[in-house]
Order: sequence, then C-alpha cells, then structure tokens
Amino acid sequence: MNLQSVGRSVQTLPFGHQAGDCGVIRCCKQHLLVLSLPGSLSVGQIRSLVSWYWRGTHPLRTMPHSMSPVGQPAHTQAPSVTAMAQAPPASAWDGKGSQQELMYKDECIVVDDNDCITGHASKYDVHRFNAQQPQGRLHRAFSVFLFNSQNQLLLQQRASTKITFPKVWTNTCCSHPLHGYDPGEVDDPSSVASGAVMGAKRAAVRKLGHELGIPPHQLPLDDFKFLTRLHYCAADEETYGPKAEWGEHEIDYILFVKADVDVAPNPEEVDAYEYVNITQLKSMMKPTSGLLWSPWFRILANHFLEDWWQDIDKTIQTNDHVDLNKVHRI
Repeated sequence: MNLQSVGRSVQTLPFGHQAGDCGVIRCCKQHLLVLSLPGSLSVGQIRSLVSWYWRGTHPLRTMPHSMSPVGQPAHTQAPSVTAMAQAPPASAWDGKGSQQELMYKDECIVVDDNDCITGHASKYDVHRFNAQQPQGRLHRAFSVFLFNSQNQLLLQQRASTKITFPKVWTNTCCSHPLHGYDPGEVDDPSSVASGAVMGAKRAAVRKLGHELGIPPHQLPLDDFKFLTRLHYCAADEETYGPKAEWGEHEIDYILFVKADVDVAPNPEEVDAYEYVNITQLKSMMKPTSGLLWSPWFRILANHFLEDWWQDIDKTIQTNDHVDLNKVHRI
C-alpha cells in the first residue's frame, strides 16, 4: 500500500472511543492513533506512520498542539516535594521503547524559575512550544562533562533521529532526572543546598549507560561533582525553522566527573563521539567547521567551561567553582 495514501487516513481519537473496524495502534495512555484502512500494514509501514506523527513531519498530522499527550491538562498542582521524593516507586527505568514512546513514558520534573518543584509532566509536553506554552514548560535537566585521565572531554553528536536538536554536538550526556522511578531521581531543596543531588547523579549514570553504554560500576555516584545550575530556553529552529514547535526550557544541573570508561554508543541516541582537548574544541566550534552545537553547551562553553577545565582535578576535588545558591540565567 502506498504510504502517502495511508497517511491521509491518520487521525487521533480519545482513549475509549470505539474505533469500529479500523486498525488501531496504541500511542500512549489515553490516545489512539487510528488508521482507517481497507487492508493490513506491514511493520515497516506502521513505524513510518508513527514516526511521521511524532516528529510532526507528515503534513496531515492532526493531534491538537494544545492538548497534553494524555488528552488532559498536564500536571499543574504543586505536590509536596517530600511526597514526590517518597512516592511509591515504579520499577527501575529500563529504557525500553523507541524515542517516540519514551517521550510519553518519561515524566520530567516541572519547576518554577527558582527551581522549586511544581509537578511533573511527560517529555512530550514539556518540550512542545506552541501558543498555549510558547516556551514549553520549565523542567529539570542535567549536563555531564566527563573527562578522561588525559583531561580530554568526551563529546557526543546526538543522533540524527532525535526529536529535539538532532545531529548537534554537545557535552558527554544531557538528559533529565525523572519522576516516579526507583532509585529516585527527585532532589529536594536540602539535597540541592548541600550539593549532594543524588537524584540528578543517579539520572546521569542511568543515561550515560543508555546513551553511551558506559557501565555503571565505572562511575560511582560520589565521583560526580555538582557545580551549579543554568536556566536557559531555546527553540529548535535549526531543525524546525523560525516557528519551531519543539525546544528546551530547562534548569540544567552541571555535573563534572573524571574517569576512564568503556564507551559503546546506542545508535538511537548517538551518531558519533570524540575525546578532545580545549584547543581541539575551540577549533571544532568555529563557524567554519560546519558543525552544529547544542544551545546549552554553547552557553556553557562561552561562559564557564574554560575556567572549569584549566585544572580539572581542582574543579572536581574542591569547591572553588561550586555555586549552589545561584541559578545562572543566560
């Protein structure tokens, strides 16, 4: 069957709607992607349609942008931080599912401008830029800078199939601590004030394994140094144009670690990786290189990185560059 003709029958229905004799693909908890088809689809055709739908690249994609991914307003009530941190845990995060599926499955930690937790919402919801939320929803993130014993920084190029900021070069790992998993990744104010941030560190180890295949035992939590936080907002105009409907709006926890690790990249997450020194990085970031860079890494490289990098051991082993009270807004 021709995929263009199949695409014309794509629509969304609320969960529980009777779809009659239509073929049905469950996309998330409370939405169905319904295909009104006279015949069957191959697995490859289904995957193509779902990819079109999620990335918004199919011209007939019909999910209302104002609707949360579960068909209801996203979580807006401010729960007790202690309640979130101590809520009955789900099973450990297993990383199963495509990037599109994880966009609905993973629940980010929503915060206000002062990094106070106000709730949680899906990755899909927090990264959507639209009329109802022109800058998405502010949420917590982390950025890991991993250096080897030669003081070289491990960079990665995000996979071309990533929904937000594909193909860009960036620091070692950038992702989100999540709500609702065991071990917990929600840091309360006392954890942030002390610099412990064990939740963010657990999230970092989890994603370093998922994206780069780094074994957790090579990165003890106590080896990570939490330096500070960065509040930034960036629409993904490089991918989606000046009216981009995807982007990042984050309070980013900056984590440094020094270790010699085994790297086995996940091709769904990472296209390439490279260890560089500061001179090599500056050359790679010149406009003439033709390389794309993530907005959060460019901010950190332009404002902080060189000072932090001058003496990695001192940065990690002392508090000379630690600023726990300030959220930098750039």
